[in-house]
Amino acid sequence: MQPDALWSRVQDSLERQGMMRHLGARLVRVEPGLVEIALPYSDKVSQQQGGFHGGAMGALADIAGGYAGLTVAAEGMEVTTAEYKINFLSAFQGGELHATGRVVKGGRRLIVTTAEVMHVDANGQHSACAVMQQTLATVTKTY
Repeated sequence: MQPDALWSRVQDSLERQGMMRHLGARLVRVEPGLVEIALPYSDKVSQQQGGFHGGAMGALADIAGGYAGLTVAAEGMEVTTAEYKINFLSAFQGGELHATGRVVKGGRRLIVTTAEVMHVDANGQHSACAVMQQTLATVTKTY
């Protein structure tokens, strides 16, 4: 699939996700087997102490890994998360999170991915927030 077609495939799907639209997530990079998504800090993604909420970090990692998997899924197929495990490393305020999902092993029915979530501060400094491993199942696209 051509790079522009991969970008469109992921962007079109991301735009259908109400939660990601609500939180302000945006697509940053799309390559075969790799997707990066950014999430700006706001009160929509904060926890009681003011840092990024773990649920927001987990959702962002899940989306980045899932879309990395979508880039290797057959035409006419989508992916859905069967499971993921995440380790939270640090909490941050302000700036934005960048989650980079990568395919570890692609298959017709199951795809295994990882995602790394980094905090990017106002000065461009990157710090590790979370790491995730995920199993995706391929499903027929219904829209």
